[in-house]
Amino acid sequence: MTKDQIKNILLLGESQLVEFKTNFNKEVIESIVAFSNTNGGKIILGIKDDKKIIGVTISDESIQKWLNEIKQNTIPSIVPSINTVQFENKTLVVISVQEFPVKPVSCKDRYFIRKSNSNHKLSVDEIAEIRFISLSYSFDSFVVNTTYEELDANALAFFKNRLLESGRYKYSGDLKFDLKKLGIIKDDKLTRAAELLFGNHHTNIHLGRFKSQTTIIDDLLIRSPLILAVEEAIDFIKKNIRLEFEFGGSGLKRKEKWQYPIPAIRELLLNAIVHRDYSNPTDVIVKIFDDSMEITNPGHLMGGLTLADLKTDDYISVHRNKLLTEVFYLTGDIEKYGTGFKRLRNWFSKYKNISFEIKDSTDFIRIKVNEIKNILDNDTDKVPDKVPDKVPDKVPDKVPDSMTENQQKILKLIEQNKMISMSQIAENIGISKRKVLDNINKLKSKGVITRQGKAKGGYWEVFQK
Repeated sequence: MTKDQIKNILLLGESQLVEFKTNFNKEVIESIVAFSNTNGGKIILGIKDDKKIIGVTISDESIQKWLNEIKQNTIPSIVPSINTVQFENKTLVVISVQEFPVKPVSCKDRYFIRKSNSNHKLSVDEIAEIRFISLSYSFDSFVVNTTYEELDANALAFFKNRLLESGRYKYSGDLKFDLKKLGIIKDDKLTRAAELLFGNHHTNIHLGRFKSQTTIIDDLLIRSPLILAVEEAIDFIKKNIRLEFEFGGSGLKRKEKWQYPIPAIRELLLNAIVHRDYSNPTDVIVKIFDDSMEITNPGHLMGGLTLADLKTDDYISVHRNKLLTEVFYLTGDIEKYGTGFKRLRNWFSKYKNISFEIKDSTDFIRIKVNEIKNILDNDTDKVPDKVPDKVPDKVPDKVPDSMTENQQKILKLIEQNKMISMSQIAENIGISKRKVLDNINKLKSKGVITRQGKAKGGYWEVFQK
């Protein structure tokens, strides 16, 4: 390592790939284990946490002694590269660690991985998981006792249709043959992936519509085959978020706009389903509030991936459930190449009033989507809480001189259909009936429109000025 490289490392500080230590000790061996179980890295001895250079004093025997100690205290035995470098008239020792091909590596029965700029001790489940990945296994690849005849026929048919629609897989005409080819059936036995995708299982997706943190006004527990559960969950979400309408172009063309970008919500939901830890019986939880949504799934980021990595466009993703990932890729629902969060940022960028954040704990990942501003509230005048569908003749005395955007839209709708009701106007524009009433009263006060006949069976008349 050169002096310029040392300068650059000092500038950036400790990271996923760099650790500073004042001298060799047992914590150095733990860091070696963590780097071995993740993406490799360098430990530099002679630097304090605050980047102050203090150097180390070593003899000819020191490095060999350290190497022996590392070998004796790691299983499998790790032999890193150790070199010295002179920097600011002090001696630094650089321990270079390669990612070990067979994981996990341990130190006195303790297992670590590198997360950001620190070492994370693995739980029993995480140890098993990293072992499966190292051996190219995944939790969804193990065989189960379910038979092919027990699988849901509708789920299998839906899967076949999605395969044909996506064009990502050449269907043979024999679905069972293709499931074997994909590894979803092994030696005529179903894998857990087959059971999860097409059969009866004991994992849930629990969705709720909340008016407050403690008040639930709608909920749904889904235990369908996963290939069908995604659509059921999306339907529930659509039912419980706002649908707005934008107008533009000639002829008052209407364009739908959901409260949140549906492709992004679908991607987040699929991430929670495909990448969740199915050894953990906890449900995938979806909470919908007036101005936010949370999606929580059991599991954590894999393969040393960090939250910072997800903010880049070139991160490498590791799949916990390889077969589930493969199936949802072949149906066209997801991409396999670590582009999910890039696409999420693109979708959310079109919604200037929406932000999203991700939190990764030891056992759970939570995504929160927040509405920064209610874009429907263009007109801030106060209006009654309860509004009938009938339009009253009495109007307020004081109204603004110019027409707002919503008033222009209402006027165009009335010109197209003089029998239109308040509910129809509200649905077409995407605002509440209260706001429709308020704007109609203002239009009447301006002398732009009037109501002829009775409230029921009457019609609108427009005056051109």
